[in-house]
Amino acid sequence: MIELSWPQVSARRLQRAGLLTAQGGGPEETVAAMCGAHAQVMSAAELSVGLRLNGFTRAHVREALWKERGLVKTHGPRGTVHLLPARDLPNWVNALSSIPVKPGPAYMRMTDEQTDQVVAAVRDALKGAELTMDELSEAVVAATGPWAGDLVMPAFQTYWPRWRQVMHLAAHRGAFVFGAGRGRKVTYTAAPDAPPATGGPAWLARSFLWAYGPATPAEFAQWAGGPVGWANAAFQGVELEEVRLAGRRAFVLAGDTAMPAEPPRGVRLLPYFDAYVVAGRPRELLYAGDAARRALAGGQAGNFPVLLVDGNVAGVWHQRRSGSRIDITVEPLRDLTRAQEEELQEQVLRVGQVLEGRPRLTIGPVTVGPHA
Repeated sequence: MIELSWPQVSARRLQRAGLLTAQGGGPEETVAAMCGAHAQVMSAAELSVGLRLNGFTRAHVREALWKERGLVKTHGPRGTVHLLPARDLPNWVNALSSIPVKPGPAYMRMTDEQTDQVVAAVRDALKGAELTMDELSEAVVAATGPWAGDLVMPAFQTYWPRWRQVMHLAAHRGAFVFGAGRGRKVTYTAAPDAPPATGGPAWLARSFLWAYGPATPAEFAQWAGGPVGWANAAFQGVELEEVRLAGRRAFVLAGDTAMPAEPPRGVRLLPYFDAYVVAGRPRELLYAGDAARRALAGGQAGNFPVLLVDGNVAGVWHQRRSGSRIDITVEPLRDLTRAQEEELQEQVLRVGQVLEGRPRLTIGPVTVGPHA
């Protein structure tokens, strides 16, 4: 059995993520290689994608999403909002819709029949339309019945109607994607036409393993937001090869055992919820030593933007924008060499280019807490 070291695996993941050298191609190919870009914070998604491409800015990412439609914004792994390649949306839908649904609390629960009615109502309401949440909610309640509008779902110091608890499930079933928006209001619209699905959970497991292997079914389950039994079944549909990572049993795609000859080198700034850190496991290797205490929020990755040094999390950072000026504060967890400080400055300039602003670097404590 092949024994792999953390530096080898780290270097390969960084290479495939476009974080050692910038990717060719465009946003669609980059997001596919990332297995989706987390877009709960849209500016962070734009930065995640832009940093992986030569000469790209947030404007290029927006154009790919809203004009060229090579990307879609929808609910992806763990039910969270992601950018996904439009061409792969049927495969994502096929995979994510197979994840067993966890029942909610009894007081807000919906039957399987009610869930199906809501998904169908969402799909029908958005055919040829782009609706705000209020407009969509009115259409869903009108199509299904008053029960769907019962205000039973706690959310942000208020209550949402019952039907909204299956919003991410409706997306996973292909009923909608996000629209371009109406002013400051979020909108939703029908999913774009795309080639028929060619894969399901096994396709998603294969994509994940190519980008973030070696991995275990349990790690895949945590990333996707499904139970381990579902992940085990997905792995069984893929030709695998067992390896050991730092003494632990894990899997890669069969024959995909080649690793870079050199350990990872370089300084990188990654934004909130970057795919590389969210998928990166084992956590204790990626977030070694003080990094776990400083850059993880209760074991959750992504809640802090992170400084990567030679493939490991080595600090946190924060950016504050005022007009075109972007003040970037970086808090390293250890002293940087002069060469690393110079590379950090280059990264700061690149962040400014992607976000179309004028960046200024301060090295010092970051006082902002984790993102919720």
